[in-house]
Amino acid sequence: MISQLAEKYSLPLRTSFSSARGFFIQMTTDCTALFNDKLPSEFIKISKVKNSYSFTSTDLIKMNERCQESLREIYHMTYMIVCKLLSEIYEHIHCLYKLSDTVSMLDMLLSFAHACTLSDYVRPEFTDTLAIKQGWHPILEKISVEKPVANNTYITEGSNFVIITGPNMSGKSTYLKQIALCQIMAQIGSYVPAEYSSFRIAEQIFTRISTDDDIETNSSTFMKEMKEIAYILHNANDKSLILIDELGRGTNTEEGIGICYAVCEYLLSLKAFTLFATHFLELCHIDVLYPNVENMYFEVQHVKNTSRNKEAILYTYKLSKGLTEEKNYGLKAAEASSLPPSIVLDAKEITTQITRQILQNQRSTPEMERQRAVYHLATRLVQTARNSQLDPDSLRTYLSNLKRKYEADFPRAEQVSGKTEE
Repeated sequence: MISQLAEKYSLPLRTSFSSARGFFIQMTTDCTALFNDKLPSEFIKISKVKNSYSFTSTDLIKMNERCQESLREIYHMTYMIVCKLLSEIYEHIHCLYKLSDTVSMLDMLLSFAHACTLSDYVRPEFTDTLAIKQGWHPILEKISVEKPVANNTYITEGSNFVIITGPNMSGKSTYLKQIALCQIMAQIGSYVPAEYSSFRIAEQIFTRISTDDDIETNSSTFMKEMKEIAYILHNANDKSLILIDELGRGTNTEEGIGICYAVCEYLLSLKAFTLFATHFLELCHIDVLYPNVENMYFEVQHVKNTSRNKEAILYTYKLSKGLTEEKNYGLKAAEASSLPPSIVLDAKEITTQITRQILQNQRSTPEMERQRAVYHLATRLVQTARNSQLDPDSLRTYLSNLKRKYEADFPRAEQVSGKTEE
C-alpha cells in the first residue's frame, strides 16, 4: 500500500511503526518536493518535526484496527491454552518444584566443581579454629590482572579478637571481605581459595564495613554506624563471626576511640571470632588488659620517587603480626593527591603539635607479660588436647618445642614469679 501511494504521488514515503500509533507513514523531504507545501488530501493526522512528516490514511487505520483485533484474539487463545495446561498439570505441580530444586542443586555443584578445578582451591576442614594458610580474595582473583596477595589467618578461642591496623589503601577492608567470603564458601560446601583452611562453624556472620549515610531513614554516617553496631551487639553469640571496619570515624576522635573501646570490651566478653580494622592506634593497647587480643598490621614500603624527588608508599598487602609503624599515613595519602602542598605542610605541623600533647606511653608490666604468656601456653595446650592427631613421639616433640618457645620468648616470667614469691 505504501509503495503504491509513493508511486501515485511521487513522494519518498516509507512505513514506520510505534506501539502507540501502530503502522503509519513517514517522509523526510524539503518543501520543494511538495506542491504548494501541502500533502495530498488523502493523508490525515499529519505531524511535522523539522523536515520529517508523519501521517496516515483511512485505509491504513483500518488495517491497524484489524491487526489489533487479530492480536487480541491471539492473546485470548493463548490465555485459554495456558489455563487449560495449568488445570491439567496442577495436581503434579510439586514435580516441577522438585525439578527446579534438582536443577538448582546440579547447577550449584557444577559451579563448585568448575571453581575448584580451574583454581587452586582446597577442601576446608571444620574444627574449633579459623585457620587459613595463604588465602586470597576469590572475586579479586577474577577481576584482577595479577593474582591477589595471599595472607594467613589464625583465630582460636584463646586469640579470638584480632585488631588490624595499617595505612589507607593497604588492604584492610579487602582482607575482612576475604575472610567473610571464605567462611561462606566453606559452609555452603565449596572449596576455598587457600593452601590450607580450617573453619569453625559460624551461626551468624556480622559485618560493619560500609560508611555511607542512609537518606531513606534520615540517618547520618555515624547514626548508621551506631544502628549497625547495636544490631551486632544485641544478636551476636559465642559462635558468631564479626567483621568491623573502622568503627567510630563518623564522629570526633575522642568519642570514636571511646565507642571502639566499649564495643571491643563487650565483644571480648564473648567467644565470638572478631576482626576489628581501625585507624585508632590507641585501641591496639587493649591487648595489655586482654590476653586474647592479637594485633596485626599491613606492611608498606617506602620508595624514592626520582621524578618528583619525593618518598612514595609501596603497598605490599602483606599481613604481619604487631602494630603498624607508619605515622601520619593519612597525610601521606593526601600528599599523593592533588591537595595543595601548603595545606599538606600546615596539616603536618598541626598534627605534630597535637600528637606531642596527647601522646601517652602504655606499656605492659612484666607481670602482665607473664600472665599473657601463661594464657597463650594454656590455650595452645587445650587446643592440642582437643584436635591433635599426632602420634606419641610427634606430640612429645611438639610439646617440647612449645615449652622452649615459651621460655625463650618470655625469659622474665620466672624472674617476676620469683619476686612475687619472695
